[in-house]
Amino acid sequence: MRYTDVAIIGGGAAGFFAGINLAASNSAVKILILEKGKQVLSKVKISGGGRCNVTHAEFDPKTLAQNYPRGHKELLGPFHQFMTGDMFAWLEERGVELKIEEDGRVFPISDASQTIIDCFQQEADQLGVEVKTNAGVDVITKVEDQDYTWELKGKGLNVQAKQLIVASGSSPKMWRLIQTLGHKVVKPVPSLFTFNVKDERLINLPGISLQAEVEVFTTKDRGISKQKLKSLHSSGPLLITHWGLSGPCILKLSAWGARIFSELNHQFQLRVNWLPQHNVESLKSHFEDLKSIQPKQFLYTNPIEGLPKRFWQSLLDSVSIGQDLNWSNMSKPQMQSLALELCAGEFHVNGKSTFKDEFVTAGGVDLKEIDFKTFQSKLHANLFFVGEVLNIDAVTGGFNFQGAWTSGFICARHLSETL
Repeated sequence: MRYTDVAIIGGGAAGFFAGINLAASNSAVKILILEKGKQVLSKVKISGGGRCNVTHAEFDPKTLAQNYPRGHKELLGPFHQFMTGDMFAWLEERGVELKIEEDGRVFPISDASQTIIDCFQQEADQLGVEVKTNAGVDVITKVEDQDYTWELKGKGLNVQAKQLIVASGSSPKMWRLIQTLGHKVVKPVPSLFTFNVKDERLINLPGISLQAEVEVFTTKDRGISKQKLKSLHSSGPLLITHWGLSGPCILKLSAWGARIFSELNHQFQLRVNWLPQHNVESLKSHFEDLKSIQPKQFLYTNPIEGLPKRFWQSLLDSVSIGQDLNWSNMSKPQMQSLALELCAGEFHVNGKSTFKDEFVTAGGVDLKEIDFKTFQSKLHANLFFVGEVLNIDAVTGGFNFQGAWTSGFICARHLSETL
């Protein structure tokens, strides 16, 4: 039997950050991090293509919270206590220099996730935080009327702790254990995924990125209200890939619509406006202008509005506009067909693909059961939940990590003051 003041289940971003911040605030506290895998901080390692997208350059708490489809209301208070600017300062005080990229994502200047991992592990070593790997927890038991409230058992593991922080991420096994303690777990579904679309119009266009607007619809009654579907729209850079559609526009939509898309079994229709500055009617009017201004110009070799030539020609092919058509000979039905294709093109989504290695789920411990001033359970004293074990998730761009840093820091600060 091992005894510790604080046991942390999960050696990922949230759990590790909670441990080192608690140790820094109260050196007398004994802390033990239990990681089921061979290595800690494995998600930090692969984040951002191995560069570690540590946070996002958004410094207003209210605006920051709007990037969390689940958790935006609950995180507003915590973000006033510890948010992006605080994480900047925390890392820079420890010698980790950061850079902000054009899209607002924040990385270490080294472009290496190992820089963050080394920083955290150095902190843990200096502060005396004990880390045990290959230490999966199979049973959590609450021991009433004792100082050591929590008993944790696993293969070769028997630990008793006064306080327990659960930072196990998206772990179905841990969610089942949490349910044995009486907590409700919102069913997890995938979030942050790309759309599988097999379509002749896109087949030869991988790598092309465009500013676009997209909205979701279904051609059959799938049991989802029209109001819910109407809420599913997005805009921004859209990337055509070998398997379909990706880019910030699609990933943002996948996060906000995660539960609805799961109900639809990831089968639905997408309406795409490839020229967001236009609608069908304004584009037809633009065509009429081009007909007057440049009547002899051939459409096929002269894309409009800066569209990539391969993309433009693929859409012309799809509406049977040949290489020998010039603007003067373009008929009104042809204008209508092309305007619809450009401003309201319809595509069938048939499934999803994981976005790189950054698998994120929507689901987890019900937020109604958490005190967000401390991240303590409302059902059990001395029990805390931080990071993605909660029903909190964000769009891509460093926001999921910021949720981990914020929850870990606030939980640690509370425990440092009470132990």
